[in-house]
Amino acid sequence: QVRLIESGGGLVQGGGSLRLSCAASGRAFRTYTWAWFRQAPGREREFVASINWSGTSTYYLDSVKSRFTISRDSAEDTLYLQMNSLKPDDSAVYFCATDPLIAAQTMSVIEWSRVSFWGQGTQVTVSS
Repeated sequence: QVRLIESGGGLVQGGGSLRLSCAASGRAFRTYTWAWFRQAPGREREFVASINWSGTSTYYLDSVKSRFTISRDSAEDTLYLQMNSLKPDDSAVYFCATDPLIAAQTMSVIEWSRVSFWGQGTQVTVSS
C-alpha cells in the first residue's frame, strides 16, 4: 500500500521560506512522476509543481516560478518543495502526489482527481 506523508508546513511571515517534505513508502517509485498541489479554503485544488522520474524535468505554476523549487531524493523516496519569498496567496494545504503513468508536464494540466496517490496534506500559512 502506498503511503505519502508530508511534513514541513507551518506559519511563516510574508517573504519567508519553508521546505516541505514528502516521504513515500510501499512501492518501487523509481519511474513515478511526482508533484505538489495545493488547496486554499473555498478554492479548487491546483497544481504547483511536478518532477519527472529521473529528476531532469520540472514544471511550475506560473505564480510560483523562480520562488519554488521541486526536487527529489530517489534513494530515500522523498520529495521536496523549497518555497522562498512566500506570499499570503501561497497559504493553503499542500499535498504531495504521485502517479506511475502521468507525465510530469501532463500533471500541470490534468484534473487533479486523476492522479493516483495522495498524501494527507500539510498546512502552510503565510502572514502579511
